[in-house]
Amino acid sequence: MSTTITTLTLSEIGKLPAHARRCVFWETDPSVERSPAVFDDPAFEKEAWLSKVMLEWGSCAQVSRNEYGATGAALYAPPSAVPRSAGFPTSPVSPDAVLLTSVVVEGCASGLGNPDYDGVAHQLVQAVAKDLIRRGVRALEAFGIKADPADYPTGPSATAALTCTPHQCMIPASFLEEAGFKTVAAHHEYPRLRLELDSDHEWKVDVEYALEQLLASASLTTTGSFRIP
Repeated sequence: MSTTITTLTLSEIGKLPAHARRCVFWETDPSVERSPAVFDDPAFEKEAWLSKVMLEWGSCAQVSRNEYGATGAALYAPPSAVPRSAGFPTSPVSPDAVLLTSVVVEGCASGLGNPDYDGVAHQLVQAVAKDLIRRGVRALEAFGIKADPADYPTGPSATAALTCTPHQCMIPASFLEEAGFKTVAAHHEYPRLRLELDSDHEWKVDVEYALEQLLASASLTTTGSFRIP
């Protein structure tokens, strides 16, 4: 089943995967006490945040889709637009970097060692990198999380705003390292990692994408060659 990656538009916010559409883990400030009523409509709060960032800064999400609809999403934004980014022991994010907050693939666990997650998740990160390179951004950073795979939930929650945890809403540090990020602020649980963005990186992303398309085409051709007239 083929997967395509596209940039999220304002008109498509409602079509995001369930968890990405309702989770406000990154958009809330943990240092500010909030009433439970704030989370009565987390999808509305998330839509308001996405709309504000997209109107003031530009695209802030890449979405993966197959023939059945959206399957995953990668969200990113300036650190100043992400309240929770200031609360980590490895904060703050470097002033020349954009923050990658989450990479979620619908129906998969966190993705540690999961080929289905890894394939789509890597494509999403590549799409984020290409977008930012073309916008002149120098680096992409993320707060990774280190934990035992058994600590991760098996899928998104229908009440994401009430039940989201770091294990569910943060990116595994091991995945970030596989994607080319380097640790710039070490920590036993919440390291901060960085991916340098330049023209060479864009060239590598383009080559990787071309190879993926070539392999997919070759696979279809091979499958077709076994058809009986």
